[in-house]
Amino acid sequence: MQPTNIHDVVADEFGQVNDYILSQLKSEIPLIEQIGYYIISNGGKRLRPLMVLLAARAAQPSTGLTESTLSNAVKMASIIEFIHTATLLHDDVVDESDMRRGKKTANEEWGNAPSVLVGDFLYTRAFQIMVDVGSFQCMEILSGTTNIISEGEVQQLINCGDPDTTEESYIKVIQYKTAKLFEGAALCGAVVAEASKEHQEALRQYGMYVGTAFQLIDDVMDYVSTAEEMGKSVGDDLAEGKPTLPLIFTMKHGTDDAKVRVRAAIETGGLENLEAILADVRACGAIEYTENEAKKQAELAIAAIACLPDSDYKQALVSLANAAVNRRN
Repeated sequence: MQPTNIHDVVADEFGQVNDYILSQLKSEIPLIEQIGYYIISNGGKRLRPLMVLLAARAAQPSTGLTESTLSNAVKMASIIEFIHTATLLHDDVVDESDMRRGKKTANEEWGNAPSVLVGDFLYTRAFQIMVDVGSFQCMEILSGTTNIISEGEVQQLINCGDPDTTEESYIKVIQYKTAKLFEGAALCGAVVAEASKEHQEALRQYGMYVGTAFQLIDDVMDYVSTAEEMGKSVGDDLAEGKPTLPLIFTMKHGTDDAKVRVRAAIETGGLENLEAILADVRACGAIEYTENEAKKQAELAIAAIACLPDSDYKQALVSLANAAVNRRN
């Protein structure tokens, strides 16, 4: 199954998710709707809601889902997308970003305060929908998930400007701030489908591994992709002094001059030596190392769901894990 066909097995459900998301953006405050529609409609792969749907279907491929269960899966996928979008609104303010997915960020278009407040609206709307779904287990999962995401973002903020950040610390940050929502998406899909405990755990692990792989490749793209491919400025991580794995590897295995340049860039931020550092990162094998680490995570994800019954939905999950590492946007 090709990555472009992953959506096909849940195309009807995915269309319902898009419709439901738009219906839940309604507010008596026009600015909330305006910013909400702007960022929700601004492209994006929607991998996390897709993972909810695939997990739910893969957990019960033979019996299928009842109408009520399918409705809850659609709502749960929408909840995950609202939480993800809220984190993007907040992240762009924290990072002072001006472009996402090839368009101006909401904070660039409307300012920081409206962006933060609409992010808060999306968080609270997500939890309103959660009450409607009525799964205490999913509430427990996602309340813990949002808390851990916040901890990861704070730890990343602490790590910014610290060239001595270890690979272990970096991995912990990306598992908190990125992989945790993938994990929650896959697990909640399994929960609403009333999957067995074994399959819930398998899908939880799958989501965590895919999310980790996804962020590793995201960090590679800052050094190998164009602004047009990424939909954001080249060197954003470097400009913010973020010690991502390509830089951490270069600090250990690059030339002495490369180590000096990277250390200074992390400590001070900025893009003064961008071209030289891009060359340093590529020359020492940092890109290949990070990509290989991402592939290992994808392989672990695929191994985690070996216990699921064979189905088109399971194969789509395998394809999704591979697509997470074979991308440039």
